[in-house]
Amino acid sequence: MKTLLATLLATAAGATFAAAPTAALNHDPATYRNVNQKAATEYKAATAKCDAKSGNDKDVCMAEAKAARARSESDAIAKYNNSEKGRASARSKVAEADYEVAKAKCDAKSGAEKDSCMDNAKSVRTAALADAKAGRDGSTATGASGSAGLIASTDTKDPVKAAAVAKCEQAAGNSNTGCLVDSKGNVTTMAGRAENATERAADKTKDAASTAVDKTKAVAATVAEKTKEVASTVVDKTKAAASTVAQKTENAAENVGDKTRQVAANAKEESREAAAKTDNATDRAADKTRDAGRTTAVAASDTALTTKVKANLLAQPELKSLGIHVETEKGVVMLSGFVESKAEADKAVKAAKEVEGVSSVKSAIKVK
Repeated sequence: MKTLLATLLATAAGATFAAAPTAALNHDPATYRNVNQKAATEYKAATAKCDAKSGNDKDVCMAEAKAARARSESDAIAKYNNSEKGRASARSKVAEADYEVAKAKCDAKSGAEKDSCMDNAKSVRTAALADAKAGRDGSTATGASGSAGLIASTDTKDPVKAAAVAKCEQAAGNSNTGCLVDSKGNVTTMAGRAENATERAADKTKDAASTAVDKTKAVAATVAEKTKEVASTVVDKTKAAASTVAQKTENAAENVGDKTRQVAANAKEESREAAAKTDNATDRAADKTRDAGRTTAVAASDTALTTKVKANLLAQPELKSLGIHVETEKGVVMLSGFVESKAEADKAVKAAKEVEGVSSVKSAIKVK
């Protein structure tokens, strides 16, 4: 029969390979120590031979030396210092050591062959650790690789091994495809395991993508809602500020008017008193009164324009007007201060020109 390209796990024989009862084994601490010392000596000799090698060959050599020592220690525990906990621990160490050997051998391969090799190695390790934990002994199924529970060739007279090989060949369609046979006789080919793993990975990727899309939509909706709330709040505050400024402007205009009327009345009274003294004094007083009235009117008009310009600047939602200073002289509005961009500066000039009564606008606004 053909040699299996992928390693076959014969875990179907788990019950057959169960360890012998503890009472039937020896408990000989002295012999146990001697066996372990021998294993340590053999390990040193094996690693010394590995020093002559290099690269992957040296890695494989070192891994095999460690695996051999682990199996020797496991055999010593089973024969001379047996306990359930000790057996399980020793077999777990053997499984890990054999896994390191398999990994080192897989490193010499590449591409799909290396991936298949690593998949087999991991499957064997998982099954061997499960056997160790359950108290099963797969050592009688050791194949050419030296790993417990492995069949590296279909040439076998063991009926349990042969049955496992037959199931694998029947499931895979040929004897060159590795597979797993569990303790209940269920068969899983390596190709089937890879296909199932690929499907699971694809499902997880789809779920992750769907979750990400849902989260993105939720975040976008929340941001949009908050943006609307902020914009609404800003508009309300701007309207309230504009209303307050307008009211103050009206009050200021009324106060200026009252003061102007009072000044005019005082001027007339002074004129009448001056007229009684001399005609020249009356003329001079009348001239001063008219000049004062014009100056006061101009001052009141400039103050009102300044206030109205500031109110119009505040009413522009995209303009940060708090950094803009406004002055008015004889209808000419002068703007100064700092803004974030030239567009904001142009917007401020435009808003000032829109105020009724402004004759011209001069801008000294600077961009930060």
